[in-house]
Amino acid sequence: MDSVIQNIAIYALPVIFAITLHEAAHGYVAKHFGDLTAYAQGRVSLNPVRHIDPVGTILLPLLTLLLGGILFGWAKPVPVNFSALRHPKQDMLWVALAGPGANLFMALLWALVIKLGIGLPESDLARPMILMGEAGIKINVILMVLNLLPLPPLDGGRIAVSLLPHHMAHSFSKIEPYGFMILLLLLITGVLGAIIGPFISITIQMVVLFFGLEV
Repeated sequence: MDSVIQNIAIYALPVIFAITLHEAAHGYVAKHFGDLTAYAQGRVSLNPVRHIDPVGTILLPLLTLLLGGILFGWAKPVPVNFSALRHPKQDMLWVALAGPGANLFMALLWALVIKLGIGLPESDLARPMILMGEAGIKINVILMVLNLLPLPPLDGGRIAVSLLPHHMAHSFSKIEPYGFMILLLLLITGVLGAIIGPFISITIQMVVLFFGLEV
């Protein structure tokens, strides 16, 4: 029981930051390119309460943390009216990339936290900083890689729609109503882990090596 409580304490802050900043980044970039939908609804915010989904942000991550496997979850999606963007098809690319980009940035910041923790060997803060930093890297890399899967409505699906020719993009976007069901099926069958696991491992190695840390 103590280890469960410890894991929750270590992962809580990184999970909340990872999901909150991911969604806020989408809203901020959408606002930059002309869509004020998320801004008008108060979703361009670092306040976690505005982005938390009780099931996706709290319950499911807790279950996957307790049961093992790939940490899985989501926040309330930031509303984006792509037709309100100045150049909808082109700007969609940057709006979609903003979330994974925010996760990569946070993974690097958590690696820096580990670096700082290692530099404080005599401090009571050192061990918690290192453990939280490791959790932060893991969570953000998982969210980044997962969201880059070319499956609507994930960010990777939006990116694919932005890059594909118009007729192909229209056909591909029709997958979106079934995307979440496909994702859950891949997760339950273990196919999802097999697909993204190697990319997660490689990315984590690159992040920690960037700061000269041990893998």
